[in-house]
Amino acid sequence: MATPSAHASPRNRWATLLAAPLVVGVVGSGLAVPPVAGAQQTPAQQAPAQETPAPVSPGRTTSAPASPASSPAASPAPSTPENRVDAPSLRVPSAVPSGVRLDKVEWKTANRVALWVQSPAMEQAVQVQLMLPARWNAEPDRTYPSLLLLDGLRARNDASGWTLETKISQFVDAKNAIVVLPVGGESSFYTDWVSDAKGSAYQWETFLMEELPPLLARDWRVNDKHGVAGLSMGGTAAMMLAQRYPEHFQFTGSFSGFLDTTSFGMPEAIKVAMQDAGGYAAEGMWGPLGSDRWQEQDPKLHVDRMRGQSVYVSAGSGNTGPWDQPSGLPDIPTNFPGYGLELLSRMTSQTFANKARGAGVEVTANFRPSGTHTWPYWQFEMTQAWPQFARAVGIENVEAPCAAAGEIARVAGLQPGLGPCLTGEYDVKGGKATDFRFGRVFWSQQTGAHSVLGAIGAAYQAEGGPDGPLGLPTSGETATPDGKGRFTQFQNGVIYWSPATGAHSIRGAVRAMWQDRGAERGDLGYPTTDEVTNPNKPGVVQGFQGGTVYWSEETGPKVVEGAILKAYRDAGAENSALGYPATDEISLSTRGGAFNRFEGGFIYWSLPTGAHVVPRGPVFDAWGTVDYERGRLGYPTSELRNTQAGQVMEFEGGRITVTGGRAEIS
Repeated sequence: MATPSAHASPRNRWATLLAAPLVVGVVGSGLAVPPVAGAQQTPAQQAPAQETPAPVSPGRTTSAPASPASSPAASPAPSTPENRVDAPSLRVPSAVPSGVRLDKVEWKTANRVALWVQSPAMEQAVQVQLMLPARWNAEPDRTYPSLLLLDGLRARNDASGWTLETKISQFVDAKNAIVVLPVGGESSFYTDWVSDAKGSAYQWETFLMEELPPLLARDWRVNDKHGVAGLSMGGTAAMMLAQRYPEHFQFTGSFSGFLDTTSFGMPEAIKVAMQDAGGYAAEGMWGPLGSDRWQEQDPKLHVDRMRGQSVYVSAGSGNTGPWDQPSGLPDIPTNFPGYGLELLSRMTSQTFANKARGAGVEVTANFRPSGTHTWPYWQFEMTQAWPQFARAVGIENVEAPCAAAGEIARVAGLQPGLGPCLTGEYDVKGGKATDFRFGRVFWSQQTGAHSVLGAIGAAYQAEGGPDGPLGLPTSGETATPDGKGRFTQFQNGVIYWSPATGAHSIRGAVRAMWQDRGAERGDLGYPTTDEVTNPNKPGVVQGFQGGTVYWSEETGPKVVEGAILKAYRDAGAENSALGYPATDEISLSTRGGAFNRFEGGFIYWSLPTGAHVVPRGPVFDAWGTVDYERGRLGYPTSELRNTQAGQVMEFEGGRITVTGGRAEIS
């Protein structure tokens, strides 16, 4: 039996103290009926299950109670408080708002990419990962619907729980939709907060609904069909966003969400949860507990906004299920926090589903006979909800048949680690390709057939694949002679990978120089960055473990390292008056020092003095008259600084002062 992972279990710690008494209090009051182990699936076509009327805070009125338990087939009447605070009906802008830009792109695999989107609302760059569809490369002009997939209360800042805790990437990679995964948002409920969240601007709704969609439509081939779904906190948020932007979404899904946020005990439960999950104040989210803003965000109060959407709701019963460990007590799992949380989700989700059906909303409600608040159940529900999402956005749910052929099939047969094919053979620049679950195989008459997979495949995708500067692969993945890494050869370069550095391409003159110095076994070691083109002056730069290589047409590739590299960067590197390096680091016999010559000057270093820039001009010329570092002045001990009279630079044995263009040594 599987147990909750380390990532999932912290989400549930607060429930040990809170969930059980809250559930007992609500059930004991007669205001809610707990789920029973035998609850069946209730798809939208069937008669709705008995409504579980949600209790209300003192002073709030409700409509007539739901039908009694003896009439489960009767349709419940809409339950709309007379003093309900209406939620605004908003629209997603078509143009990218001012200040929104893509700061960084990092390919995680050949079909998953991380974007850092600068958000004026959030006052920072926010990471969003995209799971790309099967035919992303095969049909480069095709657009796709999107599914915004939201995380839970303890969302991490490095990756979405959906990639950390599930294998849905192996489910959606054969589908034809783009899955959008926001990263971060701990305790946020993906909403716009009324105040800062521990010093951060939490304006998630604005980012997700006003800033991100136009950028994805413009740059990442997202069309006008959309869904939103999430687990736990993310399920709550999915319903809220769908109600506030009803024209944007065709599908909405909640897996173990809390879909009643203002009834008896729920604001307090959310407050305790947020305090435990990072120390966030619930009042900073929507103001005083139970206030108008809380009502505005309560999913059960605005179900009428979802008419025309396809809605999927699921929750377990809390009882021991296939991914739980029995405790020894009848039907009670060892994951007691997950038991209590799922009970709360089940009751609030039933309340929501009944109200939604009463308002004429198409709802598929799968209330399972067992299962806790745990990742394996959410992965399962995601796969169960997918066909409904596919119908809602108008894509086929049947995976297109594919088969490798010819030399590509031969290579695939020798490498079962590639997994099943995702596409048939299709044209690429200079040859053919077939995509597989864990890699791609390319063929041309000139190069033959070779696979590209894993981190090297992601780096190749980042370089533009066959359309990029590397061209087609000319080898498969090969172990490096030092035994620490892997590499794949291409027509115009090579990609090297090691656990310490990741995967990076090397090409052209930089590659030739690197190989002359012993490649990964030489003093430079493995590459630590890709080649970066300087936008300000012609040239490129690339980082290695043992230094940084700068190249320009005039200087060729040169290595700058250690303290001299730091001083060079502090001075502005190649964009400064120093320009590009004209030599590698040159060792000096005087007290073990070293220097690099640059287009516009020099940087000298010794252990006692550190590294200092000596620009071309009168100071350098005067220093030369006393034999540079070998003479009485020794090494420089300061940078050249301006004074009212001119300039001055300090050395070990004195100083050089420049006045009126004339240098004097003292």
